[in-house]
Amino acid sequence: MTKLLGTIATFFMLAPLFAQQTKQSQIIRDSINKYTDSIRSLPPLEVRSVRVSDNSPFAKSNVSAASIAQVNLGQDLPFLIQNTPSVVVNADAGNGIGYTGLRIRGTDATRINVTLNGIPYNDAESMGTYFVDLPDFSSSANSIQIQRGVGTSTNGAGAFGATINLATNDYRPSKYLSLQNTIGSFNSNKNSLVFGSGLINNRLTIDGRVSSINSDGYIDRAKSDLKSFYLSTTYWGDHSSLRLNVFSGKEKTYQAWYGVPEESLATNRTYNPAGTEKSGNPYDNQTDNYTQTHYQLFFNQQLSANLKWNTAIFLTKGRGYYEEYKAGVSLSDYGLNLNIGNTFDLVRRRWLDNNFYGQIASLTYEKGNDVLTIGGGWNTYDGIHFGNLPYGIPSLGSKVPINWEYYANNGLKKEFNNYLKWEHHLTAQLTSFLDLQYRHVQHTMNGFDANPELMVDRNFNFVNPKAGISYQNKNTTYYTSIAVANKEPNRDDFEAGTTQQPKPEQLVDLETGFKNKINQFSWGVNLFLMNYKDQLVLTGKINDVGSYTRTNVPKSYRSGIEIEAVWKMNSAFTSNGNITYSKNKIESFTEYFDNYDNGGQAAIKHNNTDITLSPNTTANYSLNYKASKNLNITWSSKYVSKQYLDNTQNESRTLKAYFLNDLNTSFNLFTGKKWSGLIQLYALNIFDVKYEPNGYTYSYIYGGATTTSNNYFPMAGRNYMLSLKIDLK
Repeated sequence: MTKLLGTIATFFMLAPLFAQQTKQSQIIRDSINKYTDSIRSLPPLEVRSVRVSDNSPFAKSNVSAASIAQVNLGQDLPFLIQNTPSVVVNADAGNGIGYTGLRIRGTDATRINVTLNGIPYNDAESMGTYFVDLPDFSSSANSIQIQRGVGTSTNGAGAFGATINLATNDYRPSKYLSLQNTIGSFNSNKNSLVFGSGLINNRLTIDGRVSSINSDGYIDRAKSDLKSFYLSTTYWGDHSSLRLNVFSGKEKTYQAWYGVPEESLATNRTYNPAGTEKSGNPYDNQTDNYTQTHYQLFFNQQLSANLKWNTAIFLTKGRGYYEEYKAGVSLSDYGLNLNIGNTFDLVRRRWLDNNFYGQIASLTYEKGNDVLTIGGGWNTYDGIHFGNLPYGIPSLGSKVPINWEYYANNGLKKEFNNYLKWEHHLTAQLTSFLDLQYRHVQHTMNGFDANPELMVDRNFNFVNPKAGISYQNKNTTYYTSIAVANKEPNRDDFEAGTTQQPKPEQLVDLETGFKNKINQFSWGVNLFLMNYKDQLVLTGKINDVGSYTRTNVPKSYRSGIEIEAVWKMNSAFTSNGNITYSKNKIESFTEYFDNYDNGGQAAIKHNNTDITLSPNTTANYSLNYKASKNLNITWSSKYVSKQYLDNTQNESRTLKAYFLNDLNTSFNLFTGKKWSGLIQLYALNIFDVKYEPNGYTYSYIYGGATTTSNNYFPMAGRNYMLSLKIDLK
């Protein structure tokens, strides 16, 4: 079955190329000139095929380039979209620069599908998204679409709660040059140059960007040194386009991923335990270092007035390591059998060297009341994991060679997927939507760091159907949809051992709502019910290789309501906001924690408890005041209710609710025919709120008592960013 589907998909992807050699393709080429060229004027097909339209029956938010620019002063992408519904963001360094994270409806990043121009971005093994690897990519983005819930079929790891699609491939026919320089709190700065050639000889465009971002971070030693570039060149034919994108990011960040222990939070909120295993001053090179480079080649063609085709091939290369000081280690843990009984201090590096490559394609037919899209792709991830001792062990001299490699294993993951989408206008007001996706995943892992003998080879076959209907009556649109998603476990889950291999997760998502617009006021309501089967959650249980990995729980769910509104009061004031109320529950699970008195683990069963880091309420509000032609002021507020650090709903393991306010002021210094200047002051957390949007916890029994250790990731209090942007036209 898999081979047959693969053969069909390969034929579909390459058929238009073969068709050019046929007499029929000659007829198409002869007749196509009578049709209007939409290759340049419409959004590229690789983006349209994975996004949803305005009348699709799914919850979504579209973020324009102008909205991105308003807050794009150096913080990472999650912070640029944090005011969209149901989004909660966090940052290890505490100020939005460096390692950042986000959750949507409580769904973590490993379950949020991210694509760059329709090409998968999630790490294939961990399924996480590390925007730090592509610093300032937002400055090259023309638009962002966020789909909440399962959404429509896309490429890459299955969307299991949300989808984010970033697009850079827009047509920009006019030349431009933009220079932005930002300085801010914690010695933060951003320097970026964005440029475009405009249309050359009616055929060629070149767009590019170079960026540098640096910050000391709010947390001690949480420095970031980030650099990136983006280059895109496109040849525009009359009815086709060929585009090559090359972009890369290089990051060096001091580790801040351990959090702040609860006992330090009140007296030293910026404490960083990283590097403190070294006696005296913390180790100064406890850093994460990674370079990621993307190559994307797109071909779009309008085959006829009704038929459009697109394909893209891609390669993502990543290589890097993190370095850390380890004290009091046993040499046997590093494959060194020197018969020396003492423990030693050493510096180790843990490396990742990987290639991720593949192809996507889509074919869209539009005629009359129908839009039909056939799409899919394949990809392969080949990653090598290894660790070495870059300096040997100086106290042992030549007994331990420099760059001694103490573990090495590799992972191979292959995926194939295809989908069929059909949008049909039953009447002028009523539209149906059908979407059927098939995914095949093969995941091979040849050993793990802690268990090099464990070999895993798992295959998954998923069918993900989606269906919905929308009704539009004058200024109101009603919609309802049901969608099914299935998702394979990530690499760490497979390390559970041979007897505790995890099952895949399944989600059934029901969405219904409406959107209404009357004059200058628009609003909408979306209701959702997300039922999970075998969701993987942390329970504290130790698997048969001694690690804490996630465990399947039979039943859990998220249900809630999202409300949005925008009111253009007059020519000066615009008000908009959103609020989400939700319940996020696990029906039943067993908590495990270590018993150091008796050995083994203690267990407690829980029923109907809140899911980890899933607030019941999130809300955003902003008021924009256009004071004059040149002065613009925006006040933004964000509220996030209490969150639990684990699935027990224990009140001693929580993140407190917080309410934040920001003030964003911009002033046009000058505007001319050839150039313009904009100065912007962004004041964040202006009331200096002390809050923690992320954390973790663990408990154990020792000396007859149960001890719980909570760890938090605090965010900065009041801080500022000042930017000067000069645009040449």
